[in-house]
Amino acid sequence: MDFDDTPEDAAFRAEARAWLAEHVGPYKVDAERGGESLVFADVEDTDYVERGRAWQQELFDGGYAGLGWPKEYGGRGLGISQRIVWGQEAAAAGAPPTINIIGEGMAGPTIIAHGTEEQKQRYLTPLLRGDEIWCQLFSEPAAGSDVAAVTTRAVRDGEEWVVNGQKVWTSAAHYANFGILLARSNWDVPKHRGCTYFIVDMHAPGVTVRPLRQMTGGASFNEVFFDDVRVPDSQRVDQEGNGWGVAVTTLMNERMSIGTSMGGTGFGYENMLEDLHARGVADNPHVRQLAAQIYIESKCLQYLGYRAVSKLMQGQIPGPEGSVAKLAVTNLGRKADKFLDALRGPGTMLHDRYTDMQLWIPAMAIAGGTDEVLRNIIGERVLGLPGEPRVDKDVPFRDVPVGTLG
Repeated sequence: MDFDDTPEDAAFRAEARAWLAEHVGPYKVDAERGGESLVFADVEDTDYVERGRAWQQELFDGGYAGLGWPKEYGGRGLGISQRIVWGQEAAAAGAPPTINIIGEGMAGPTIIAHGTEEQKQRYLTPLLRGDEIWCQLFSEPAAGSDVAAVTTRAVRDGEEWVVNGQKVWTSAAHYANFGILLARSNWDVPKHRGCTYFIVDMHAPGVTVRPLRQMTGGASFNEVFFDDVRVPDSQRVDQEGNGWGVAVTTLMNERMSIGTSMGGTGFGYENMLEDLHARGVADNPHVRQLAAQIYIESKCLQYLGYRAVSKLMQGQIPGPEGSVAKLAVTNLGRKADKFLDALRGPGTMLHDRYTDMQLWIPAMAIAGGTDEVLRNIIGERVLGLPGEPRVDKDVPFRDVPVGTLG
């Protein structure tokens, strides 16, 4: 991959830098507001939601939302290299993350790939404008790592589906307008063939959202209950029973987004170095070694992201790079946690701009795919190791004994 800007990229970089300099000001991320770096707003932080919507509107009006999306759906149709340029310039300018990260990074690409033209026309432009926020309704109490084992029911009733069940760990559900839902529509076939994918109105009768308090003290994710929720068949995405195939598109976008978007950031490495000197521990060999290791692994992660991007630029589909990158992000987070402990000493117990990040780091091993599942993927698809025994792979789902009362 050539790391130098092409003339087109250089022109776009200058354009983006100038636009950001003019527009970021009121929205610039406050380093003291640690929760802002965690993307999803706390249930009580309505100001963050409103500022996030306003920033998304600015991006849309300026032509910087959905940079790679087709123009007919509100995007700009730009190439991958220019999207990388935008990410670099936005980070350097202190621009906040998009409040609609699930919508723009997961739901939107899935609808573009699998949705009807009516769905694309209805949902994509309001999504990019920030008018409608999205959440992801996949994980359940007994179906997290094994997403295909969902037991939330979807039963066809004429031109509607009746949905009953529970989802959990649903980020942004408390302020989302729509959700992408994976539900069980057929119990008499193996689990991967019995799922159907829907777009759900989060304000429909029968949808109940209950925030879950985290050890940060905030609540940015939720459990969601569906009690006889009626979903029009027009909100089904792709064919009945092909929900798993659609969900794979979503999951690939999610893991690639998590893995590559943080590549090279060093978890605020530059700010950490400033604190290292300010706190008088710059000569501590243990702290220096941790800082160096974080920098090295940050650069490795950045280049891993470039590797995936390079494949895309050549018209190829990235393989397991997203899984590898996501696992690397988690490992890097653990080292950053140790670095902050060494840097701050007893100050670790005090609430400052790093505390929320430290309390959030353990969740990285679960969100977006657990470490264990990702290691299985890497073992099978990269190293060619034998697959894990799957005794339920070809069994009708109602006959699987755990959590599948059909």
